[in-house]
Amino acid sequence: MSNTLYDAHPSMLRMNPFGTLLAVVAVLFGAVAGTLLKPPISHALLGIAAGALLLLFYWYLTTKMDRLVIRRDEIALTHGLLSRQYTEIGMASVRTVKVSQTLLQRIMDAGDIAIYTTGDDPELVVKGLPRPGAIREHIKGQAAAAREDLGRRPQEGGRSS
Repeated sequence: MSNTLYDAHPSMLRMNPFGTLLAVVAVLFGAVAGTLLKPPISHALLGIAAGALLLLFYWYLTTKMDRLVIRRDEIALTHGLLSRQYTEIGMASVRTVKVSQTLLQRIMDAGDIAIYTTGDDPELVVKGLPRPGAIREHIKGQAAAAREDLGRRPQEGGRSS
C-alpha cells in the first residue's frame, strides 16, 4: 500500500463557525440556567440546550461522513456512516483541482475542493476541508509525478529494441 500524504475529514468548526459557537453557548447557558431557575423557564432552557446539543451532534456526524485520503498514486473519498460509497481516482488522470473559498472560509483556512479528470463535471467534490491550498499542492505534485512515471514506462504491445 502506498504512503498516505493527507488524511482528513471536513471540519465542523471551520464549516460553520458561528453556528457551532452559538450552539455551544446555548448548551452551556441552557444547562446552567436551566438547573438554577424554577420550572416553566428551566424546562424551556433545558429544551433549548438539548436542541442545541442535538444540532451539534448532527453537524459532527455530517463531518465524519466524508473522508479524503491522498496517497502517492490515488485520491480516495469515502462518504457515509452506515452505508459507504468509495470513490478512487488515479493521480495520473487528475486534470484540474479547483479550490473554492468564501471570505469566512479563507479566514478559517477551510474550503471546498473539486477534482476534475475528463469532462466538464467534477469527479469528486468535498466541502469544508481544512487547509485546501495544501491539498491542492499535494494533488498537483503527485499528479505531475504520476504522469511523468507513465511517460517513462515502456509501452505494452510495442516492440522492444
